[in-house]
Amino acid sequence: MKILETICLLWAPLLILSLKGCGKTEQNQPPNILFIMTDDQGWNQVGYHGFGDFYETPNIDRIAHEGIYFTDAYSASPICSPARVSVLTGKNPARLHLTDYIPGGLFPYRALKSPDMEPYLPIDQTLISEILQDAGYITASFGKWHLSLDRRWDDPGRFFDAMHRGFDEALHNSKPEPDHDPFDDPHHVEDITRHALDFLDRHHESTFFLLVSHHVVHRPLIEQPDLIAKYENKPGADLDINNPIMGAMIERMDEGIGRILNRLDDLGLTENTLVVFFSDNGGLDILQSQDPLRGGKAMVFEGGLRIPLAYRWPAVIEAGSVSPEPVISDDFFPTFLEAVGIDYEDPEIDGVSLMPLLSGRAGALDREALYWHYPHYHHLGYKPGGAVRMGDFKLIEWYEESLWGQPNQISLYNVRDDISESRDLSAGFPDEAVNMRRMLHQWRRTINAQEMRRNPFYDPEREDVRLGAM
Repeated sequence: MKILETICLLWAPLLILSLKGCGKTEQNQPPNILFIMTDDQGWNQVGYHGFGDFYETPNIDRIAHEGIYFTDAYSASPICSPARVSVLTGKNPARLHLTDYIPGGLFPYRALKSPDMEPYLPIDQTLISEILQDAGYITASFGKWHLSLDRRWDDPGRFFDAMHRGFDEALHNSKPEPDHDPFDDPHHVEDITRHALDFLDRHHESTFFLLVSHHVVHRPLIEQPDLIAKYENKPGADLDINNPIMGAMIERMDEGIGRILNRLDDLGLTENTLVVFFSDNGGLDILQSQDPLRGGKAMVFEGGLRIPLAYRWPAVIEAGSVSPEPVISDDFFPTFLEAVGIDYEDPEIDGVSLMPLLSGRAGALDREALYWHYPHYHHLGYKPGGAVRMGDFKLIEWYEESLWGQPNQISLYNVRDDISESRDLSAGFPDEAVNMRRMLHQWRRTINAQEMRRNPFYDPEREDVRLGAM
């Protein structure tokens, strides 16, 4: 549907009342926004969650401790491209029919057939970067893109112009080949960091939106041998919850994040810059256990969906804050709009603003539930499924069992008491299970989500055959 084109810039008085610091915000100026996104970084791979000191993330931890972090933060998808779509649009990827990584993969002989998916960021969607740009922000995106057919910003195809909407500057690159020289910045950490620092130096007197999108810790795992050796010699290096190469990669990235935070300090921008740290989805459990979470990337268990998330904005957010409120990546879009003071209307926005939580005006959001829909197979994942979280309960519907009329169609967990999803409560709480499953089905109908269907070519002997692209 057509999105309301008129954007009214309003410096919200509610926000001004919450200020506790000094700087640009006292003069009724909107905040800068620095959005740092990592790739496949697990919930247990940041220090501030308290799962040991194997992974060293002092600068990521600084964002969390100097602001607020969310213990129950989720990606809208257990896979990267849909999660990134939700960040930019504020809409659940199931609504936009982009529910797998681009270009996805085909499993022609599995029990179910996946729906045809949008192969790129939908052209007709308004991005948060466009709105901020129209409001006078200088905007930039440096790092991973993965929202076009070849994962690059400079896609030579017909979607070239659409991808440039909303960004004044861009550097978009791809993951390295497995044999890339480890001394040649294989994951572009240094390149991304230098671009970010240069951008801040050139635009520190303007209001900006800067997206720093790292490739770390996505495969292939590559780092310099001396840094890997440091982690190989740390206590616990042999545990499946720790990966020395990932530890080295994360340290390299964290050091770059620290340089960016220090540049904000040097330029006098810290007080009125909203800094966000976020991972696009959970970690890949074949490389590193997501314990205490179950599963990992490409799964609708907590290990695939629950991610590290922290906000820092000294002018507004009280340092040392922690929130157990369930939040999701759809929420970035409306949160940024309220923080900036932009009144924008689109009834299809699925997220809600987190400003009441960031500013301390409220302890909980007026939202009934969070929803997920992953109608795909993944060669490193589990079974296709959907999920709904309402309060402390999370229900998963397994699409194979559901569509073929088999037992064990759902699982129900109390993820507050049982974060590892080890105890299925569906038999003990039948009313909750029936109600939440009904809610999940109604949600999919309401947003016109694409459904899987029985595969007439199902062949158990060939079900692992995979085609590389759609």
